[in-house]
Amino acid sequence: MNGFEIAELPVLAGRLALCAMPGSGGDYAADLTALLDWRPDAVATLAETEELAAAGAESLGTELGAAGILRHSFPIADFGVPGAVARALWPELSATLRARLAAGDRVLVHCRGGCGRSGMVVLRLMIETGEAPAAALARLRAARACAVETEAQMRWALGD
Repeated sequence: MNGFEIAELPVLAGRLALCAMPGSGGDYAADLTALLDWRPDAVATLAETEELAAAGAESLGTELGAAGILRHSFPIADFGVPGAVARALWPELSATLRARLAAGDRVLVHCRGGCGRSGMVVLRLMIETGEAPAAALARLRAARACAVETEAQMRWALGD
């Protein structure tokens, strides 16, 4: 076992999970295998292109596609929140991911470390599916204690 962990939660009829970027711990191949073994139907990548390259994960999108997994690229700066362009794209991405969860699909969200940005997006999705914010945060942090790292991320997750 290489330490790559996927924290998952039941949301609607599906499973919503978050994890670190494959390769961020130094073993891209093993991490990718663990990710594929989880069998996601869709993956949302929040890491920026430079972060993927630094971890040796620049082929992640291609490899997910080859496995029949839909990948959504939604880059956000480390410790940041979505910028203006990403904010404009969020309603469509959110609707797509929520529809997948409602259909019973498995949706995985990752950034570099699987904490701040991933936690922010997962929390926002949980709230947008109808969960009360405090209950959603408690449930998320029970699965992944480091979820949502900054006050700005918390504000965005709560609908800022």
